[in-house]
Amino acid sequence: MKKIIVSVTNDLSTDQRVQKVCNTLKNNNFEIYLIGRQLPSSLNLNLPYKTFRFKLLFNKGFLFYAEYNIRLFFKLLFLKKDILLANDLDTLLPNFLISKIFNKKLVYDSHELYTEVPELLDRPFIKNIWLTIEKWIFPKLKNVYTVNNEIAAIYTKKYNVKVKVIRNIAKKYQRAVIDDDFIKKVKRNNKMLILQGSGINIDRGAEEAVEMMQYLENVILYIIGSGDVFDNLKKKIDRLNLNSKVFLKNKMPYSELMKYTQLADLGLTLDKNTNLNYILSLPNKVFDYLQAGIPILASNTKVVSNLVHKNNIGFVTKTHNPKELATIVNSIFTDGTKYCLWKENLITLKSKLNWENEEKKLIEIYSNLE
Repeated sequence: MKKIIVSVTNDLSTDQRVQKVCNTLKNNNFEIYLIGRQLPSSLNLNLPYKTFRFKLLFNKGFLFYAEYNIRLFFKLLFLKKDILLANDLDTLLPNFLISKIFNKKLVYDSHELYTEVPELLDRPFIKNIWLTIEKWIFPKLKNVYTVNNEIAAIYTKKYNVKVKVIRNIAKKYQRAVIDDDFIKKVKRNNKMLILQGSGINIDRGAEEAVEMMQYLENVILYIIGSGDVFDNLKKKIDRLNLNSKVFLKNKMPYSELMKYTQLADLGLTLDKNTNLNYILSLPNKVFDYLQAGIPILASNTKVVSNLVHKNNIGFVTKTHNPKELATIVNSIFTDGTKYCLWKENLITLKSKLNWENEEKKLIEIYSNLE
């Protein structure tokens, strides 16, 4: 049985993509060892493979990345391994060096256009460090996949490397049986919106979603997950006196999260076109909404809007103005015919777009590593 060491910089508890990949590989006779980091807010893990989480001195900024990469290098140095799987650019350098030292196969899963994330837009020095690492290593890679065709095409053109695609598609979801007390507690006889994700950061539309709630009646909003704007959202909710309309919940196990998702009437994905990474993103939450059977209100980013338009499963907005967003939400709930059509289309689509179909491509990649 071949052993795959999988590296990420998160705390392992809510990374759906990594968990799906690891489960698929485990079910296909690979031994998995997943490495991440421990945070004060980290959930307990109950995964069917071995895991390890670093307890670091630094949890953000340059010192975090430096410490993590150094410690990851030495951890990989002394572990038995057949294949190294690096998730995103922030784990690639130590994996690449170890793969060369031990002549082991390296796989790179790029979850996004890492050097185009908004956090780097105004930090040219840090961005150039990551670009230097990427430009040095990427042309030497043989086994690469990413989240959609658009990002794959950019990397292929830039580095002349064949990049395959494994999308962030959710597993088939069987609606959970939820007792009436939970439903009443969560929905309170209102229409329910949900915005979820482990990266609810700047320019992802969360602030505007909160402000929108000032103009809606008999509608509530749940924001579930984590991200760098969470503290600001709490302050905004208090300042606007929206505590009875907007509910922030920290990251939770996927099975618990989906209980909220399936109760929602509309799923929000409101990334802005402020950077190439968001323009081309195809977030996990879109496919969670799809599997839960709830229509989507999406911003006009290229990949997500194409998915929504092509399959007629929701509405694409060109505005982030809170008052205009509220008008759109009201019109969605008023037009019952269109809403029912979206729901019907979701039933058909989720039988096609699911991890059980997508993982076949992943198995093929690992069966033919170069």
